[in-house]
Amino acid sequence: MYIVDSYSLAVVFCIITMLGWGSWANTLKLTPSKWEFPLYYWDYSIGLILTTLLFGFTFGSTGNEGRSFVTDLTQANISALSSAFIGGVVFNIANLLVVAATAIAGLSVAFPIAIGLALVIGVLVNYMAVPLGNPVILFIGIILVVAAIIVDAFAYRKLPQEKSGDQKKGIILSIIAGVLMGFFYRFVAASMTTDFTNPDIGLVTPYSAMFVFSIGLFISNFVFNTWFMYKPVTGGKVSYADYFKLGSPKLHLIGILGGLIWGAAMEFNLIASEQAGYAISYGLGQGATMISAGWGVFVWKEFAKAPKSTNKLLAAMFVLFIVGLSLIVIARVN
Repeated sequence: MYIVDSYSLAVVFCIITMLGWGSWANTLKLTPSKWEFPLYYWDYSIGLILTTLLFGFTFGSTGNEGRSFVTDLTQANISALSSAFIGGVVFNIANLLVVAATAIAGLSVAFPIAIGLALVIGVLVNYMAVPLGNPVILFIGIILVVAAIIVDAFAYRKLPQEKSGDQKKGIILSIIAGVLMGFFYRFVAASMTTDFTNPDIGLVTPYSAMFVFSIGLFISNFVFNTWFMYKPVTGGKVSYADYFKLGSPKLHLIGILGGLIWGAAMEFNLIASEQAGYAISYGLGQGATMISAGWGVFVWKEFAKAPKSTNKLLAAMFVLFIVGLSLIVIARVN
């Protein structure tokens, strides 16, 4: 299996994670309004499974170190497989709840609460489990990234199209989503060995962990995504028949591409975790908010009609992100 052998390369892989996690949602913008999010999400989950198989039979099955993908899967114990599977289920609930909270109360309410909580909780629990890096520098960096997310929310609040629905319900859903999002990575990490070259018996490597994670997400879709199909918080109700009647090869490929982008980003993140540590890998990955904001500002021109004062908020957001993420990187060096 392919193994990252330096911290500098691990940082590059985490930056790839940041780019992927911050960009996958662009594929959703390419779908027509009739193709509701739950329909898109089925293809996204299929794309995720295909990505894990692609990585497993390529990167996960080459080289002389570690265990090959199939061998690793077959030797895994129930505890490791269950932990990775639960990680996929927990992430799935959190991801769908973030979408629901955003639809109900707007991006400026849902995003800072959900992603801010997820970032703090995720880094904290993963650092407690595997304490790699200088904690003071690491958490100062995290605080700055959370501040950047809050500033980003204030900028979105200035947009004329910002939603303002049931704030209380949106806040509750955002808190639940943030807590769940903060813990999903720990479940996946708990299934993995910390020594990829000489992996522990019973535990799994990143490639197997991601495959089981994706299966957990897909299977739980039959409960959670089905609920949003028939009880939507926004848009119209859709059925399984609509997936086949309304879908075209192009639409399905767009969703699969979204899953491929997110899945590849997560793969790179887990591969980097041995050198970077789980807390830093997760923390850098959540810098994806800066990437998604960059897409909104420079490509989708979401702030074209915003007041000029918004530009100062956006500039402050990018500065806070850059400084915060830099500190997260430096935390491992020191």
